[in-house]
Amino acid sequence: MKFENTGLENQTVELSRLDDIMERLGFVRAAQWDYERVTYDRKYVIKEGTYYLRVQGYAIEGDVDSRYALIKLITPILGKHYYPHGVEYGDDEHFPSSLVNQCQNVLAQVKSELEKVKE
Repeated sequence: MKFENTGLENQTVELSRLDDIMERLGFVRAAQWDYERVTYDRKYVIKEGTYYLRVQGYAIEGDVDSRYALIKLITPILGKHYYPHGVEYGDDEHFPSSLVNQCQNVLAQVKSELEKVKE
């Protein structure tokens, strides 16, 4: 499921600031990066299953492995984990409305934090 029009799409932010914001809001980057891309996941375990809210971006300046990279964010997505196959993000998936609301609230917090950084 894509979260369109969150205000995060096309936002740019320096990687170290983005790491700080995402960590404070419960996202993990861990080893999910390469020299050009970053992926942050927030895990939700509820009675309906395990879900991941994913925020991704790519470097428009610098490299992710360096101390400096300017990251441009893309549309956040929500997926359901199926053991042992992985996470599915398709339109055929069912996402509980309470979970979708939680995700929208978290994404609004991310946007708010990004706006503070730009001030």
